[in-house]
Amino acid sequence: MNAHNPKISFLDPAPTPLQYLPGLSQELFREIYIKRDDLTPVGGGGNKLRKLEYLMFEAMNQQATTIITVGAPQTNHGRLTAAVAAKYGLKCIIVTVGKDPGELSANLLLDGIFGARVIIKKDDGRDQSLQIEETVTAIKSKQEKQGEIVYVIPMGGSDIVGLMGYYDCARELDMQAKEQHIDNANIYVATGSMGTYLGLYCGLKAVQSKLKLTGIAILPFEKKEKQRLHEYFAEAKEAYGYDFDDSDIHIETGYVRKGYNEPDASVRKAIYQMARHEGILLDPCYTGKMYAAVLDMIHEKRIKPGAQIILMHTGGMPGLYTKEHRLCFERELKDQITIL
Repeated sequence: MNAHNPKISFLDPAPTPLQYLPGLSQELFREIYIKRDDLTPVGGGGNKLRKLEYLMFEAMNQQATTIITVGAPQTNHGRLTAAVAAKYGLKCIIVTVGKDPGELSANLLLDGIFGARVIIKKDDGRDQSLQIEETVTAIKSKQEKQGEIVYVIPMGGSDIVGLMGYYDCARELDMQAKEQHIDNANIYVATGSMGTYLGLYCGLKAVQSKLKLTGIAILPFEKKEKQRLHEYFAEAKEAYGYDFDDSDIHIETGYVRKGYNEPDASVRKAIYQMARHEGILLDPCYTGKMYAAVLDMIHEKRIKPGAQIILMHTGGMPGLYTKEHRLCFERELKDQITIL
């Protein structure tokens, strides 16, 4: 599968660490590890960099001069796309649907630092994917009329090219687990645009890994999302010849909380616990919600004492600094500041 998909390598040194978490393991009576893809070395780190290794190779191979990608206003993928575009001298345009943010913070600020142009389409109430598609089509046409060669990267870098990044990661993780004698672990990963989950699934299947995989949906996983997952699997099957079995697909859909990028107090509590036991920062949208779900499953006795757990850290730390999340943290933490 991998031989036909050349890439630009951004992960140097590689692989990212698989670390044992002694404090949480003792606290929770489980054997807990974390795969540190937040430590990927370009643009502030995060999982999308693995996907961009393949997507940027394809863009460069097509002699692209401008990259257009899409996402939520505080997209981590957009930030990393802006970073790698800057690294290779390409223009970057990030398209989103929303409203005037009122301030440049977190990823929006970093997008600007990397030189990307962010275009926010005012939400007109229609399906947002349709609004994004129309906006991207118009911008692409305008750029091409100006002589640019445009390469469009989908939301989250999640297509059959981008999934190869987490195919690689799965093989890497399986090898690390064997080296550390982790023989019966379940990997837990936040699942949004599904590219990371599907790449891990394919890679684990390819090496006949004993590691199990559970996706934690961080947005409502309803009819449209289920249809997209099956379409995505069909595309991967056509491209790479894989057979997929629905019984192998395990995505937990009951831990979404309020909705996409809408964490509740339990997510912030999970972020505090990780930070105060292990010195590792999670984000409110993805990894914090994923870890909060794992804690719920532990408290519900769905994850038994002694179980081996691998948490996939997909990055996203700038999300801590978005206005809405920052204000929630400030309210909860203000008593920890003492002025003498």
